[in-house]
Amino acid sequence: MKKNKFEIKKIGSYILVGVVGGLISAGAVTSLSNNSKLNDFEIFKNTTNNNEKAYFTSASNNRVVGLNPPDLTIAAEKTVNAVVSVKCYSSFSQQQRRSLDPFDFFFGDPFNSQGQQRQQQSPKDTPSGLGSGVIISTDGYIVTNNHVIDGADKIEVTLNNQKTYIATLVGTDINSDIALLKIDEKGLSYLNFYNSDNVRVGEWVLAVGNPFGLTSTVTAGIISAKGRSLDLLRSNSKSPIESFIQTDAAVNPGNSGGALVNTNGDLIGINTAIASHSGTGTFEGYSFAVPSNIAKKVVEDIRKYGLVQRGYLGIGALDLSDDASVKQYNLQNKTSYKSQEGVLITDIQNDGGAKDAGLKKGDIIKQIDGTTIKNFPTLSGIIGEKRPGDQVNVTILRDKVTKTFNVRIKDAKGGISVKTKNDLSIAEKLGAEFQELSDEQKVNYGLESGIVISSIDSNGKLKSAGIGEGYILMEVNDKPVNSEKDIEKILKNYKGTVSVRYVDPYGRIYRRGFKME
Repeated sequence: MKKNKFEIKKIGSYILVGVVGGLISAGAVTSLSNNSKLNDFEIFKNTTNNNEKAYFTSASNNRVVGLNPPDLTIAAEKTVNAVVSVKCYSSFSQQQRRSLDPFDFFFGDPFNSQGQQRQQQSPKDTPSGLGSGVIISTDGYIVTNNHVIDGADKIEVTLNNQKTYIATLVGTDINSDIALLKIDEKGLSYLNFYNSDNVRVGEWVLAVGNPFGLTSTVTAGIISAKGRSLDLLRSNSKSPIESFIQTDAAVNPGNSGGALVNTNGDLIGINTAIASHSGTGTFEGYSFAVPSNIAKKVVEDIRKYGLVQRGYLGIGALDLSDDASVKQYNLQNKTSYKSQEGVLITDIQNDGGAKDAGLKKGDIIKQIDGTTIKNFPTLSGIIGEKRPGDQVNVTILRDKVTKTFNVRIKDAKGGISVKTKNDLSIAEKLGAEFQELSDEQKVNYGLESGIVISSIDSNGKLKSAGIGEGYILMEVNDKPVNSEKDIEKILKNYKGTVSVRYVDPYGRIYRRGFKME
């Protein structure tokens, strides 16, 4: 049957449309192939309504079409030579572990001892702990975590070139979990501290360390949050500084003390903790680093003064961004104190800088030196960078009126001067407060002499010797003690090994020693 002219024209138009469409498709594919080298699994889609572009990931090589990820090779090459492996040795591995599920130190107990105390003799050639460290000067100063080297009798440092050194522990700060080591070497590669206040959420970062003993391992991610507090350090410190940088760069046991760097290879943090909901201590999505500003301040204090200069505002505080805290204090129905950014002053210390400046209970701290105070970790981080005698501008909200006060930072005892080790009393060097035993207590304990440790500082000599709060000191250097004055008299101007005899809370008697410089 013959087709009429109308049908022929109709078929011809279909053919023409098909040919033209095919040519356009072929041209588009050719163009995309030349520009993006797409394979069969990659699709480029342009949404014409709002000019947004959608990208699909290649199934074969996990490459994202159209994106230009940052070049991290320069930062990696710069960092690996400045990150070291840290091995710790001790005659006895005796560390109290506690379950930190869902958050755990990734240097912590890989066998998840759930808070039980382990006490076993370790072979002299077997490390009792593994971690990482960061070289911060050409002459061998190394920053790491306090929990990496805690309890170590010997610290061994291995560089990326496999050279090994015995490190000296220069100083440590349990409040920030930072420690400073020194090796005898010159001309070392090192990293510069970067101003961590300037890092931004979403910024690319590298985590460099030695996970599972695998040296010079580099992982990448982004900063996912700032000013995080995990309550990790409170078990060992009465005044912890927790204002962690949170990232999604993969880290694992052995990364503790390693470097967190930006794309320029500048040090923005010291890797410290990991989110591990399973309690295994392995990476499950997030890791946390001490900001470089805090680490730098601690290191500078240790090098210059021999101890950390800790500053305080002189307030009690409540985090108003925490709904649970607001409800706990029955503030949710009070208009001024509903959940919001800021920190509520709940108490004013008599000898603190806040009282001197005119701050009051009920004030809400909104800014310090122009930086918004979103929560207590933000406040803790900023004040943690200060020393006694420093001044800060504190902006508060009082009765719906904003006011700014100039506050002088003080130490825990209300002083405004920095201290060196020589300025410390014997009790401060020992890191303890004491309470005398009554005659009745001596009879009950069956003691002729003794003094109770009523408070202990985790950075002190007694704590380092394994002596804790509630223990009773019986003798110091084989001399009986019944008061703090007795201890001061025995140890005044004393240098060398100190021997102490004490009773633990279970009535067991021990003798331990430590060095007094």
